[in-house]
Amino acid sequence: MNRKSTREVNVGGVKIGGGNPVVIQSMCNTDTRNAAATAEQILRLEEAGCEIIRVAVPDMEAAEAIAQIKKQIHIPLVADIHFDYRLALRCIENGIDKVRINPGNIGSRDRVKLVADAAKANGIPIRIGVNGGSLDKRLLEKYGGVTADALVESAMEHIEILDDVNFSDIVVSIKVSNVPVMIDAYRKFSERCDIPLHIGVTESGTERMGTIKSSIGIGTLLNEGIGDTLRVSLTADPVREIYAAKDIMRVCGLRGDGIEFVSCPTCGRTEIDLIGIASEVERRLMNVDKHIKVAVMGCIVNGPGEARDADIGIAGGKGTGMIFKKGEVLRKVPETEIIDELMKEIEKL
Repeated sequence: MNRKSTREVNVGGVKIGGGNPVVIQSMCNTDTRNAAATAEQILRLEEAGCEIIRVAVPDMEAAEAIAQIKKQIHIPLVADIHFDYRLALRCIENGIDKVRINPGNIGSRDRVKLVADAAKANGIPIRIGVNGGSLDKRLLEKYGGVTADALVESAMEHIEILDDVNFSDIVVSIKVSNVPVMIDAYRKFSERCDIPLHIGVTESGTERMGTIKSSIGIGTLLNEGIGDTLRVSLTADPVREIYAAKDIMRVCGLRGDGIEFVSCPTCGRTEIDLIGIASEVERRLMNVDKHIKVAVMGCIVNGPGEARDADIGIAGGKGTGMIFKKGEVLRKVPETEIIDELMKEIEKL
């Protein structure tokens, strides 16, 4: 897959764009003013594989908490700021690694220049975050609603504001909940500009529907070489966003780390609790750090052959199951023991 060539941006030591690997992000759902709770959630996200984390900064108390949060975490921290340029300045003073702000909604050119100058002096990039829910009324009227062209024009206007104050260390996101519009907007922006793109479907929904929408939207763009960093936005524990992001990237061939898990659909030949077994195996594998392929198959006749490229797997029969390795049967075990026995073999790999 040929990746779109974009300029490189350094976010607290994590490089975005410039041919670097696609970076996984998430956002805390804690009250940023509670530094201890926010740091605790970030540490859980780090363990899951999050590489950059964003926090909301609604007021000065939250901006002051940035310094304490930074002391406790190990990945770059991004401040999400709306309207008040003073919050951006304070976060920069407190060691933030990137600021997400729209230059067009923080006031006069002088205020924009103050933020841009402070960011430049501290080597801090700015993410321009265009969102379909907050498009300027002028653009909504011009294009008759939230369209890809309206979103791209909004992004270009914000970029121009930063260009005017000689700031170019930029990342752009263009998010909307409508997946086809989101894909179209990112495609059009990518054709016009070499600024690194943070991709995602905003307000995508709960874990089930949000993962589906994100897989289609993010996956489509990644397969076209578009996107330098991403977030899967879910109405769920942010850790679930990381798992979904890693899975999307793995399916797109952008990550080889972690477990590749496959299981067959149930059919009339299935004589074990395949759904229950597959779900439990997947749960136990969630934090296993091995680069292997694991298969759970329902048919003891065809299972090993259908998943012969798996490093390890199981195939069920009537109350029993076979454990196989690279298509070769190792042994037969009772259904009640099959998950534990499979995990023992995985530990050996």
